[in-house]
Amino acid sequence: MKIVIAPDSYKGSLSAKEAGNTIREAFMLEMPGAEVVVIPMADGGEGTLDSLLFSTNGERVNTVATGPLGEQIHTCYGILGDGETAVIEMALVAGLPMVPEDMRNPTLTTTFGLGELINQAIDKGLRKFIVGLGGSATNDGGLGMLQALGAAFLDRNGINVKPIGESLQQIIAVDFTNLHPKLKECTFRIASDVENPLCGENGASYVFGPQKGATEEQIRVLDEGMSNYANLVEEHLKTKLQNIPGAGAAGGLGFGFLALGAEILSGSQVVAEAAGLENHIKEADWVITGEGQSDYQTLYGKAPFYVAGLAEKYGVGTILISGGLGKGHEQLLEHFVSCHSIVNAPMPLEKAIAHAQPLLFSCARNIARLINRASQSK
Repeated sequence: MKIVIAPDSYKGSLSAKEAGNTIREAFMLEMPGAEVVVIPMADGGEGTLDSLLFSTNGERVNTVATGPLGEQIHTCYGILGDGETAVIEMALVAGLPMVPEDMRNPTLTTTFGLGELINQAIDKGLRKFIVGLGGSATNDGGLGMLQALGAAFLDRNGINVKPIGESLQQIIAVDFTNLHPKLKECTFRIASDVENPLCGENGASYVFGPQKGATEEQIRVLDEGMSNYANLVEEHLKTKLQNIPGAGAAGGLGFGFLALGAEILSGSQVVAEAAGLENHIKEADWVITGEGQSDYQTLYGKAPFYVAGLAEKYGVGTILISGGLGKGHEQLLEHFVSCHSIVNAPMPLEKAIAHAQPLLFSCARNIARLINRASQSK
């Protein structure tokens, strides 16, 4: 029997890899003869790099780059097991948690370090990129990244502007002539579940600016600057990009990647394809997935729903194990054979989070016993 375990993280308690390994241990205890494969899932945010390196037996590259506030930081990127694909997680080079709460101001943060990591990976011979956009502290539209890659954004004095959000209004000319020459050989697959356009009330500044520390006035200025910047880039490239779904992801970084010819895809899809999840599922007898909280919103593109969709394609049953089941979770039964909460007694949320691993193990073990008994009775 083959069991594929593909959970997302249980945020605040277990990474996707930890959750997957915990479920695997429970199944191996009850079904020692089974083939159990763990493929941690992610949606392009925190944990994307770890999930892909684990699934593909990839390599972590520790390095130094520019952080969100312009300081030099220790960070990393990854190389998948194919030896050809670089993985960069936005949250590890310009993530919101990297900026102290009292210093959060997206007019002053930058994506420059992301461009530096791309340069490093290109110089290492890599030409395929997967970039997870979740959890950014920035709102510069990819200005900093593009500058690090060689693009020029000039003010009225012909000087390259600072690579930060407040510079967007100052740009009067754009020049991509000196972009890294090897970029033409590169492909970028962008993992993001954000479908917002770049500008306007549904754009990057208005929707995501407040959580990054922007005031109402800063939001207005950032959005006006973003429109100025985007119009100039589109004019220079002779293409329309700012209203493509996902252009507003990560403070407009999605737009910056679109300017490089990138493809923005569902984060779950990118991770699943890179990890070869579908090939494992088509041979599986059961699929186990999970997340920290499951409710009706799980049906709107979250990783467990994507996993269940792949399994349904091959007639394989999927079981959902979550930290908790919330409003509308009954709707999930149309896509999952059964849905389970790991909480086995009345307890405060803090206790459930603190004991997530043993609770998950116990729940998974019970499910493994049921599957094992059912298989023996056939």
